[in-house]
Amino acid sequence: MKKMITVILLGIAIFTFAFSSPALAADAVSGAKVFSANCASCHAGGKNLVQANKNLKKDALEKYGLYSEEAIIAQVTKGKNAMPAFGSRLKPNQIEDVAAYVLSQADKDWK
Repeated sequence: MKKMITVILLGIAIFTFAFSSPALAADAVSGAKVFSANCASCHAGGKNLVQANKNLKKDALEKYGLYSEEAIIAQVTKGKNAMPAFGSRLKPNQIEDVAAYVLSQADKDWK
């Protein structure tokens, strides 16, 4: 009887982990909304209205060492040069979502 219960519980655990999505996964759809409300005034369409060469296109992100979620999260949180810090305005999960959105758009060349 104990073996049967163990097998059932193991099956439930495997099923739960195999078919559930990660709780901390960034959400690019939510990131699009946050981006639109907070970033698009300077970065509409992946551009940069302040410093044109430092746009959000894949090649520029790679050139400036920003082609990763971690790097984008740090940039958005702390700001740098002309870019203000958003760490006190946005929640950490919102910043993660923006990073996911920026990377997904960069991969599609913002089309």
